[in-house]
Amino acid sequence: MKKDKLHIHWYPGHIAKAERKLKEQLSLVDAVIEVLDARLPLSSCYENITGLLGEKPRLILLNKADLTEKTELKKWINILEEKTGCPVFTTDAKNSKDLSQIVKKVVELSEPRIQALMARGLLRRPARVMVVGMPNVGKSSIINKLTRSSKTKIGAKAGVTRQQQWVRINPQLELLDTPGIIPMKQEDQERARKLAFVNSVSENAYSNELVARELLTMLEEKYEEATRNYYNYPEGELTVDNLALARNWITSNGRPDTERTSVYILRDFREGKIGKFILDEYVI
Repeated sequence: MKKDKLHIHWYPGHIAKAERKLKEQLSLVDAVIEVLDARLPLSSCYENITGLLGEKPRLILLNKADLTEKTELKKWINILEEKTGCPVFTTDAKNSKDLSQIVKKVVELSEPRIQALMARGLLRRPARVMVVGMPNVGKSSIINKLTRSSKTKIGAKAGVTRQQQWVRINPQLELLDTPGIIPMKQEDQERARKLAFVNSVSENAYSNELVARELLTMLEEKYEEATRNYYNYPEGELTVDNLALARNWITSNGRPDTERTSVYILRDFREGKIGKFILDEYVI
């Protein structure tokens, strides 16, 4: 039986609108926290991030670090710092120990712009930052973590749209309490598939079954032993159909329930149950 090929569809009009909105937000801040998915340190990064941000200082946060293997993640930190020239920290939603380090670094990155404003005769003000990233990399969880200790909304600034809410994190830092959605291009389908694996693509853009099939293929290539151990499937072809049969998940017409199995496979991977993996590879 010929397998259908997975193809992820996005809409250019939405991309253009997202870019315009993001650039409007960027004009309000001194520095940016870019959130990446630690399982996809390259694929979850916007290809033209420098062109989008301009000279805006940037702190890169590899979020969901608890879903990756620590030694491999350390290698990626070094790769990204060398590639981007930006500081790279790791974080996850469950851990708040890194909070003070994040706040200290973005205040430091904002200082040159604040000094430039003071040189023009303006009074010192708190650093202003915003959180950007692709869908579902964890921007809102980062914002929630930063604002947990301070829920003080300080409202709209002069010249700022009413919907733009600011939160005073401490006397030195204010956060734009609106995540900036970085638009995704659709030219690179391999990258698009990886983003679907981690749920950074709208579910309307793909079939669960096709994504699960592609994910199993990649996991078998990179992490076969861990995947087979988790599903207790030591031999045979590692497919959605076979895993459905192994669990006795059968539809009313006697066929493998591939939709149900696919949903579980994607959930198991996204929650780190199969193992702690990084799916990107760095090619020099």
